[in-house]
Order: sequence, then structure tokens, then C-alpha cells
Amino acid sequence: MAPNPSDLRNTRRFSLKLPLSVKFAEGEVQTVTAQTKDVSARGVFFYLNSDVAEGSPIEFTLTLPPEITLTESIRVHCTGKVVRVDQGGPGSQVGIAAAIDQYDFVSE
Repeated sequence: MAPNPSDLRNTRRFSLKLPLSVKFAEGEVQTVTAQTKDVSARGVFFYLNSDVAEGSPIEFTLTLPPEITLTESIRVHCTGKVVRVDQGGPGSQVGIAAAIDQYDFVSE
């Protein structure tokens, strides 16, 4: 039996719950807070209370804690696009898989 193409992963995923500030444009630009479910070098997965269209551009900033950086917390601003939308997340939330096209470290 062939694996489902959406289940194929090119990079290892880490189950990390990191704070996330998400900016997307659905009519007007909205900024919401969320928490990652998992993170890889190429993308993130998180839940939102609002639906976002697959293929939409997205911006988000996540904060890497000292336990990961071994120094102080580091904020990373990422741009990319929504590659998958999973209906039926916890409560009325929608699961969002976003690919990272570009990232920059944000100074405090």
C-alpha cells in the first residue's frame, strides 16, 4: 500500500509547543496568536480559530525558548504559504500546515 503523499515528510518534525503570532490576509490583515503543535526546518503546524485558504500567503513570528537556543529566547519571523488545512481540530479550531519560504531573526 502506497503512503499518502501528504504524509511524506522531507524533514524531521519536532513536537514543540511554541508561542506563535500569525498574520494573514482574509479580506483584511488579521494578527492572531496561536501555539505550534510541531515544527520542522521547512514548516510548522498549528491550530487557529479561523479558517485560512490553502495556498494563502502567511507570516508568523515564533519564539524559540532558552531550552532550545541555550542562550536567551530568540524570535524568528517567517513568511510562507498555507500548504494544508485540516478541519476538525480541537474544539472549533482548524489545523494549519504552513511551509516556510524565508525567515529572519528578530532583534528585541
